[in-house]
Amino acid sequence: MKSRALFAALTVSALCLSASGLSAPAFAEGDPEKGESVFKKCRACHAVGDGAKNKVGPHLNDVIGRQAGTGEGFKYSSSMIEAGENGLVWTEDNIEAYLRDPRGFIPKNRMAFAGLKKDDEVDNVIAYIKQFSDGGDTSN
Repeated sequence: MKSRALFAALTVSALCLSASGLSAPAFAEGDPEKGESVFKKCRACHAVGDGAKNKVGPHLNDVIGRQAGTGEGFKYSSSMIEAGENGLVWTEDNIEAYLRDPRGFIPKNRMAFAGLKKDDEVDNVIAYIKQFSDGGDTSN
């Protein structure tokens, strides 16, 4: 019963916002502060932010908009280089797919991480990484 009431309240709120010309924030947008916490799962292999250097994995500064396999000074797997040569650019959508299933998205890449399974963790870590990227196409 409570879930129906909550759904009704959310629906009414959305309708009111829509009628007033305002919009609610997209649910898919992540929280960079929460993403910093999620990124702790990545820190053993990756760095991001001021002074970030390559580790076991490449640093992730300016990754959004970058062609896969092209980060300066890092020795990528042949499958990652090939993906980039075939046109893979790290957009938010591609990063999301990769974070969910790295080996499924780019078979035979060297990233040993199994992937993030929770939607909010994926959204949040992308929002965190996005702070350290200048751009390119960020959505698809």
